[in-house]
Amino acid sequence: MVTAGDCGEIRTSVWLAARRAAPARRRSEAPCGLDRERITAATVRLLDSEGLGRFSMRRLAAGLGVTAMSLYWYVDTKHDLLELALDSALGELALAPGSPPDGWPGRLRALARGYRRMLADHPWVAPLTAAYPNIGPHARAFDAALQRLLDATGLGDSARTGAHLAVSQFLHGCGGAVRRAPEGDFCLALDVLIAGIEAKATA
Repeated sequence: MVTAGDCGEIRTSVWLAARRAAPARRRSEAPCGLDRERITAATVRLLDSEGLGRFSMRRLAAGLGVTAMSLYWYVDTKHDLLELALDSALGELALAPGSPPDGWPGRLRALARGYRRMLADHPWVAPLTAAYPNIGPHARAFDAALQRLLDATGLGDSARTGAHLAVSQFLHGCGGAVRRAPEGDFCLALDVLIAGIEAKATA
């Protein structure tokens, strides 16, 4: 199992690290048919089928029909791959679900339910969001969508910051008890959160 402690302070996020280019004389030795996108997709499939606890570079390489060392042409560590897989899963979220008739509350309900479905499809995402910084392109797009949604509430700056924290904590909580709760309980908790934002906006 990957925890926040596994990451420590000695590694740099894959989204911040500058990868060194391989020497020109060795580029022709790179494994054929592989790239980061294919490896990331295979990582997601392996995590879905076997879980985070059984994930390893050796298992991933076997599924791709290559040696484990071949993967290190494209990523520096297993943690890099897990970060890439995390952001790939976040990319499945529909960030523009149309214009629900009830405005931003409808958009927030759609966003929250989509996030919950994504966590149900990929149970390994929840522990990874606690272990790694969520700063990949899809994570940033998700946060930007949430910010735009909260802009529509009419909250002032300080209240909007608090609402952003509350919604973020609620959605991340979907990975634990909220995700396992019945749909009705989840929707009730979401309605309470929305009612609190609405009350603050009209205060």
